[in-house]
Amino acid sequence: MSTPDLSLPLATLLREGTRKAHETVESSPGAVALLSGRLPKEEYVRYLMMLWHVYNAFEQALEQHATHPTLEPTYNPTLLARGPPLSADIAHLLDVPEASWKSHSIYLALLKDTPPMLKAYIDRVHELAQSSDPSPLLAHAYVRYLGDLSGGQTIRRIIGKAYGLDEASGEGLSFYAFKELKSTKPAMQGEMKRIKEWFRDGMNKAGEQGDDVKASVVREANTAFDLNTGLFSAINAELAEEPKEIPSIIEQPSEEKRYPLHQIISVVAAVCLAHFILVTGGFTGDRGYQKLLAVQQWFSQFSASSTPE
Repeated sequence: MSTPDLSLPLATLLREGTRKAHETVESSPGAVALLSGRLPKEEYVRYLMMLWHVYNAFEQALEQHATHPTLEPTYNPTLLARGPPLSADIAHLLDVPEASWKSHSIYLALLKDTPPMLKAYIDRVHELAQSSDPSPLLAHAYVRYLGDLSGGQTIRRIIGKAYGLDEASGEGLSFYAFKELKSTKPAMQGEMKRIKEWFRDGMNKAGEQGDDVKASVVREANTAFDLNTGLFSAINAELAEEPKEIPSIIEQPSEEKRYPLHQIISVVAAVCLAHFILVTGGFTGDRGYQKLLAVQQWFSQFSASSTPE
């Protein structure tokens, strides 16, 4: 991996520095199984329970260090917190009161046999929360929150259809829903974009703490992706049938098609030449159009007689 240019904004460094890790997590069997919408409901609920543990751990850590200069610019639990929506979704999917889902057999089995990668994820978050510099916690907020904001609407439709959930009411799908940045109205696609822009601006402000902070956050972001890949590995993917292609869950820059300068110049020159010929040759207007057809017919006959057999 090449040495990052730490003069760049932190948001840019994260996008470029995690590209490979992003592709890895997307193609993991567990991710494909989940986002194909073909997991049994019980296995999907189990995954939400694992996610709840992750968010519960790092959102408590963010609250603990809410005034830290690296974490404060993006700290907005009213807007971003996913722990409470996850709890509500789990209760709805299990058809139990929210206060009682932790006594459900699925959750008790998860506690009894906690997947090693879930434990590793939570342990890493606790380690950062207790360290002298909790700046790398920003990497976990970046990986999770921007992923939720970028792919949430697509995933919401897949999950809603897979488990017969009412998208209009949003019950069972609140994890994928956000409020507007400056109101309590549901955020639509355009507002989601504004929230992401706000978050990136906050990350760039955090990066102004210095190159050491930028480097540590980029390193931790790759660790966070690895931990999420591990979390997907804890899904019983073999329960899914014929998984479809996974949609992107973390936003990546679009690739713009570029054309060589000489091709652009050639096209412009051809258009200008065509215009010159039409005008100076008298091929404009009705009479010009008839003249153009006559020339075209002559050229076709000439080409036919000149073609080698």
